[in-house]
Amino acid sequence: MTSRTVLLCHGVLLAGLCSVTTAAARSVTLEASSATVGKYERIEFVISVDRRYPSPFDPDQVDLTLLISAPDGSELHVPAFFGQPYERRQFPGRRKTADWVYPVGRPVWMARFAPSQVGTYSAVARLKDGDGIARSGAVRFRSTPSRRKGFLRVSKTDPRFLAFDRGEPFFAIGQNLAFVGEGQPVNLSKAEAIFAKLSQNGANFLRVWACCQDWAMAIEARKSAWGRSWSGKPSLAPMPDGDGPPQRQCVQIAGADGTALSVSPSHTVAVRPNTRYAICGRVKTDGQAKLRIELSGTPARESYASGPERDWTTFRREFTTGSDQWWLGRIGLRLDGAGTVLLDGLSLREADGGPELLWEADVNRPPRGYYNQVDCFMLDQLVEAAEQNGIYLQLCLITRDLYMESLKDPKSPEYDRAIADARNLLRYAVARWGYSTHVAAWEYFNEIDPGRPTDRFYAELGEYLEQIDVYGHLRTTSTWHPSPKDWRHPELDMAQLHHYLRPVPDAEWQDGVKVIAERTKFLKEETPRGPVLIGEFGLADTRFGRSSYMQQDRQLVHFHNALWASALSGASGTALFWWWEQLEVQDCYHHYRPLAKFLADVPFTTAGLKETSASISAENVRVLGLQGKDCAYLWLFNPQATWGNLVVQKSTPAEIKSATLKIPDLTPGRYRVTWWDTHRGEVLQQQEVSATQQPLQLPVPPFSRDVACKITSL
Repeated sequence: MTSRTVLLCHGVLLAGLCSVTTAAARSVTLEASSATVGKYERIEFVISVDRRYPSPFDPDQVDLTLLISAPDGSELHVPAFFGQPYERRQFPGRRKTADWVYPVGRPVWMARFAPSQVGTYSAVARLKDGDGIARSGAVRFRSTPSRRKGFLRVSKTDPRFLAFDRGEPFFAIGQNLAFVGEGQPVNLSKAEAIFAKLSQNGANFLRVWACCQDWAMAIEARKSAWGRSWSGKPSLAPMPDGDGPPQRQCVQIAGADGTALSVSPSHTVAVRPNTRYAICGRVKTDGQAKLRIELSGTPARESYASGPERDWTTFRREFTTGSDQWWLGRIGLRLDGAGTVLLDGLSLREADGGPELLWEADVNRPPRGYYNQVDCFMLDQLVEAAEQNGIYLQLCLITRDLYMESLKDPKSPEYDRAIADARNLLRYAVARWGYSTHVAAWEYFNEIDPGRPTDRFYAELGEYLEQIDVYGHLRTTSTWHPSPKDWRHPELDMAQLHHYLRPVPDAEWQDGVKVIAERTKFLKEETPRGPVLIGEFGLADTRFGRSSYMQQDRQLVHFHNALWASALSGASGTALFWWWEQLEVQDCYHHYRPLAKFLADVPFTTAGLKETSASISAENVRVLGLQGKDCAYLWLFNPQATWGNLVVQKSTPAEIKSATLKIPDLTPGRYRVTWWDTHRGEVLQQQEVSATQQPLQLPVPPFSRDVACKITSL
């Protein structure tokens, strides 16, 4: 077992504690984690407020913002967030390491900031609520030079590609890693290990979901201890008249003696060994029924029922965990006698108090507007892992099925409410993770219905982000069919398309290279002045399930071909493969290294690259690539080497010999020509040539599947 305590603030330095109060006698204090911080690196602040709020995630109820004066005299408004600190332990197992995540202390208000200038900053915490405004005293800190490149932007010199604040081009090489969770093939520890493998092999980009409803990580979702989103409605009933606000619900267990209901949170409940706990709540019973609570299969010694007046009756059962017990185990609710039991307020805490451990048992928690802190902590850890491994994240944030039905009519109150809730979620995301230069982009939805009238939604969210996201992160979204109207939306920065190779309707589905080239061309034609990305790609069956050919393709021909075809077709990154668990099983990561080495010095943003018009004398051989006035980056592909020919047809491609490559429109001069082995990432041969006549003609070394060529001026 490995252990580490990870709090939201990493060591707080007392930097300023004076406060300004209003007539309501409120106090706001501000503490910084350090007196100095590197440029583009994180500094954290703990903000102490002397009151609690029923809805701390709602800025209409409590708006806590850091007002930061920058060295150039500008003022930045950085939203703060409310969060629960956690301790994490890792327990190695046969298949994967288990993550134990346990709340530590009370929730706190925090702010995170990454300075973009060198010099002295000043910060003040400003609290707005129903009683007015209160401010903390000022805290000063100094930003020093660092090696960080800054945030990712649409390049100013060539908006088809991405670049860092410092100007270096960025080309996304990576895949999806969408479902991260305890019950998934990839949990938090496994994801961190994958981050390291990707980094070691030259990959730099991941599309990660924080919107998985209740099967994996989701910041805002209906995670419930009473059933899953796919398992039907839970056993809930309206509260009896007069027992609570309108529309409030409780859990109902009804039936014969022995009728049982399981309490099964989507997150396994972590506990501490040798610790006293109390499980509490209240019941209202009818008939002969009483409630028994079974913990980890241990029958209850007592049962709970209403009193003579059939009123609500509270209960409290205490128990002590075992000496090596780190998880609670199963909770069972069972009827003792026939009838009906209503259950309200089921709670689990340490006997002496502390954070709620059974928060998923709250049946009245709103699905929108509550951000579960376990998953927020998981995303904290993933962002830190991304920073440590040089990985940039496209974070898909909004749980589609919580919003899509509200987006039917832009003039409706439901649409207004969806915008308001999405704004609050994005505010929280900016506050908690926006500081990181390794958060490449916010992705609003995964595959929302392209027929929904979302123009207003994206316009207002984009305008809001321009106000609160001082870092200016990229913005994108995705739909379940191509949606050019979204690709051209002025408040979206990257056009994204998803495509799978399927027997139907793709007649040429076994030729992934042709499909990639055509899909990328389509994206570029619809978005000629912006970056484009194939955000999901892979082999699928007719119902979009994982194709059985995945395992048969042991050499991952389809994966290799798609990486190179997408990289040399003019997209801003490689096609991002979807089947991450299969890529992990087949250890695909070494396929990234040759491409990363080949692309390492490509001047994407400064060379005026365009689609090459190079050709080859060998019949049917395809040439994909990018070309400038004095450079060319080309990939030559033998069409007999499609994954369909090699895997399905099991044919062997003929070797391409004695072919000549013709590259027109190069400026006359001296050039270095380097031929690359695309599978090993090694230089096959290198020579210097003079381009005195058009087109430049080069002999092609023999190859069977594919080969790459780099032509640069001397």
